[in-house]
Amino acid sequence: MTENVSSLSDESELGLLLEAAGPAHGDALLALFERTCTACHCQYWHFKGDKNAWLERLFHEPEKNRSAFVEDLAKPGLKGVVALRAGTAVGWLKLCPAKSISKLYDQRLYKGLPCFDAPREGVLTVGCFLVDDELRRKGVARALLRRGIELAVQSGAHSVEAFPRRSEHAGPAELWTGPAQLFIDLGFKIINDFAPYPVLRYEIVHAS
Repeated sequence: MTENVSSLSDESELGLLLEAAGPAHGDALLALFERTCTACHCQYWHFKGDKNAWLERLFHEPEKNRSAFVEDLAKPGLKGVVALRAGTAVGWLKLCPAKSISKLYDQRLYKGLPCFDAPREGVLTVGCFLVDDELRRKGVARALLRRGIELAVQSGAHSVEAFPRRSEHAGPAELWTGPAQLFIDLGFKIINDFAPYPVLRYEIVHAS
């Protein structure tokens, strides 16, 4: 069932505006990627090559990731959530249909898990978080996820899946898929408990 996700404490205290990402947010999000030196532009789960090819692209052709990200924003459907503060993007949550990022599910840790046997239509996936350096650990990620759940409900999705890292000492580099406790706090349940790589799911029950 859906949890109560209407609290606006994080948003009001931080002065955040949280919106479904679209073409109008392109410039602001690109600026966020540049400020945080994030050359992937949230394209890793869509990249078809191997690890070496990905590293080559990051170092020598980051503009391809940038272009692909802008193209994704122009496509219909839910792509993610942007946190804006005085018109500046300070946070990003990748939230998209599970079927669009099969690369994530095909990883050795997750491939063939029984928890994924159910039909995949209507399943959304949290791909990653990105928060401006100055606002990390201040509630931006929580606000992004809360808004993401609201958008998932509005879109008619029946569940949201997440692949966080569970570690007491994880730093930003390890938390790009989100900290496990954040998801649990907002109503996600562990459906495959393989520490430190649990799989969590938020079940949505729509009124009939």
